[in-house]
Amino acid sequence: MIKIIDYSSGNIGSILNMVKAVGFNSEVARGPSDLDSASAIILPGVGSFDAAIAGLRNSGMIEPIVKRVKLDKVPILGICLGMQLLTKGSEEGSMNGLGLIDGYCHKLDKQSLRVPHMGWNELHVEKDSVFFDRDIQERFYFVHSYAVSCNNKKDILTTTEYGNNFVSSFLFDNILGVQFHPEKSHTFGKNFFIKFINSINA
Repeated sequence: MIKIIDYSSGNIGSILNMVKAVGFNSEVARGPSDLDSASAIILPGVGSFDAAIAGLRNSGMIEPIVKRVKLDKVPILGICLGMQLLTKGSEEGSMNGLGLIDGYCHKLDKQSLRVPHMGWNELHVEKDSVFFDRDIQERFYFVHSYAVSCNNKKDILTTTEYGNNFVSSFLFDNILGVQFHPEKSHTFGKNFFIKFINSINA
């Protein structure tokens, strides 16, 4: 069962609806025991880094997430702020992230750009995976002011240009993060969710 983590910082309803729209089932996880039966975990997120980490901590979910992902190798998908929470930390706050990916979050350059970066943008595929096709130019919906810097460049799955290139998705083993909102990205978002869910049992 796909479990979507609810810690009062995520767009749960849209993700539930999108997973249902592509023909699969999911459940909301609000406490540690809800992750025991997870075949995959989705970590959404909107708002600020420290508030989100505090929400996860207060729900008792941090250690169970790390255990299920690192020890049990359950696939996890972090979306937007959820992607950033998978890293070691962020300039936006002072709390540690989950540390599942060797990366850190930095504020987007505001010199010549409007921040937050909001709207549709293209992905540039940096390495082969089941999630994105080099031969298809896909567009996804973004809303963010911070972006991830990966210390291991091999973890970078796609980049996106907004002034400078930023990491729009990463992939390390069973850990997938996307800076965009697939649940708001219409056909491309549906195709992405299908690929993610199919990868769970591959």
